[in-house]
Amino acid sequence: MKNFFKEYLDGVIGLLQKIQEEEGPAIHEAAKILTDAIVNGKRIFGFGCTHSSLPIQDLVYRAGGLMLINPIFGPGIGSLEPQPATITSAMERLPGFADVILDNTPIEEGDVLILVSVSGRNAVPIEMAQSAKNRGVAVIGVTSREYSTNVESRHPSGKKMYEFADVILDNKVAKGDALLESDKMPQKFSPASGVTSNALLHALISATIEECLARGVTPPILLAANVDGGAEYNQKLWDEYGDRIFYL
Repeated sequence: MKNFFKEYLDGVIGLLQKIQEEEGPAIHEAAKILTDAIVNGKRIFGFGCTHSSLPIQDLVYRAGGLMLINPIFGPGIGSLEPQPATITSAMERLPGFADVILDNTPIEEGDVLILVSVSGRNAVPIEMAQSAKNRGVAVIGVTSREYSTNVESRHPSGKKMYEFADVILDNKVAKGDALLESDKMPQKFSPASGVTSNALLHALISATIEECLARGVTPPILLAANVDGGAEYNQKLWDEYGDRIFYL
């Protein structure tokens, strides 16, 4: 009998190894974009719909993380709180919604948007990337090339999200996301994108810190609030960088 728990972990480790071997150039290119924003006093935002918002949220106000990541929460698609949950799948297909969200976000020319969409086929992430580009915002897209190139766009343009990104980070998951299969199951199961997208983005922040230090810049990194002096240390950074932080 198969050992699904081991097979899943082996599968995820394999995907992470592919990221390490294949995504280095894109990660460093994206890190330069983020570092440019930090050095030039610009702001950094992140967006994803429902489950794709979770990797963004994992960067925000995070001990050991870059304090400049501002989450954008689209009403009804920023989390899985709406009931029934199925309404979120319908809302992320709505043309025009991305502009409504961006029009009510303090994002401006020269800023950076980190955008997560595993399939990249729905209207909101596609228009979010397109509209951000039109506003002079650099777009770093996190997606699955295999998934996105093997499904049809749900947008009138026929485009996918990755086609509007300045840099694409590939999370390496297969079409449909699930890793495992069994002859006793009618479909594959156990998704991997949550692990690989999170790893990609934390690797990106690590590369950004490296790039900042190479330029002689010390980036603002949050100290854990649960260690002595953490709150005081962070307060000094918030005082210095408060004009670029909107989640406080």
